[in-house]
Amino acid sequence: MKAAVIGGTGYSAIELIRLLHHHPYAHLDTIVSHSNGGTELHEIYPHVTNLIDTPLQALDIKKLSQKIQVVFFATPSGVSKEMIPAFLDEGIRCIDLSGDFRLRSQQSYEKWYRHQAAEETYLKKAVYGLSEINEAQIKGSTFISNPGCYPTATLLALIPALQLGFIDQDNIIIDAKSGVSGAGRGLSLATHYGEVNENVKAYKLGAHQHIPEIEQTLQTACHFSKSITFTTHLVPMTRGIMCTIYTNLTKQVATEDITLAYTEYYQDHPFVRIRPSGTVPATKEVYGSNFCDIGFHADERTGKLTIVSVIDNLIKGASGQAIQNLNLMNGWDVRTGLLNIPLYP
Repeated sequence: MKAAVIGGTGYSAIELIRLLHHHPYAHLDTIVSHSNGGTELHEIYPHVTNLIDTPLQALDIKKLSQKIQVVFFATPSGVSKEMIPAFLDEGIRCIDLSGDFRLRSQQSYEKWYRHQAAEETYLKKAVYGLSEINEAQIKGSTFISNPGCYPTATLLALIPALQLGFIDQDNIIIDAKSGVSGAGRGLSLATHYGEVNENVKAYKLGAHQHIPEIEQTLQTACHFSKSITFTTHLVPMTRGIMCTIYTNLTKQVATEDITLAYTEYYQDHPFVRIRPSGTVPATKEVYGSNFCDIGFHADERTGKLTIVSVIDNLIKGASGQAIQNLNLMNGWDVRTGLLNIPLYP
């Protein structure tokens, strides 16, 4: 299957390119970059020298549609909604890593993303690509809206507990931390070395665009009707996300029982790894991989459950999950091209 990546110079894009390079069933045919057309990829990313010889090209939808079968959009929000309809109309499969099609409500998108929303017809066509939860809908689909990085870590941690009745819907607090690569490759004062180094900073309090995405998915998967408290922090590391979630238990239950229940819930999903009781994961343990590792502590003293979920924001939180969805769309083994040992240390 011939693939194209649009937005080919960002961090998620270069990870997509790396994963496609090793995929046995998908061939990277075209890399599109509006700002760097005609440039060789190794001029921007020297680490691909002698490995990737695909030059960056300007976008020509008609020409591209004649030779590729799937397009990955690694573009900023507000861009893919202008391109995807044309590709879908040409019968090309699309996997969008931006947020343009994640929210079903046009009004909600415009409130949280501050861009004009995509046409409602195409919003309805998009399948939300949370691979482990929406596997049945993803299989055989032609248009995937890839989840955000924070929602991936949060939702994989929360959905089983809500569905299995271990926690109530009130007072769900999500304390989320991300490495600097989550802000993208663009230059900004917020990600300047002098601002980030030896510093931890909370940002977008009560205003993060992933809040409605999390609530919408919980509503669909768990009949969730409340609001979450979601606070994000920028921490001085390159990549990785940790979500520490605090919830109220509905009954007295041991950590071992929660661990067993999650292990059974995800037993057919190889990229979710449940930690043994008494241990919790760290971001370094999923670095460079498509794994989401989850650990728990059920506190009998307070009646609360703490869930710790970690992912690599650029892999399971973006490009890796996009490849996982490609595998599901085509009926391939979900592990194809993704079963890499995490980098350590």
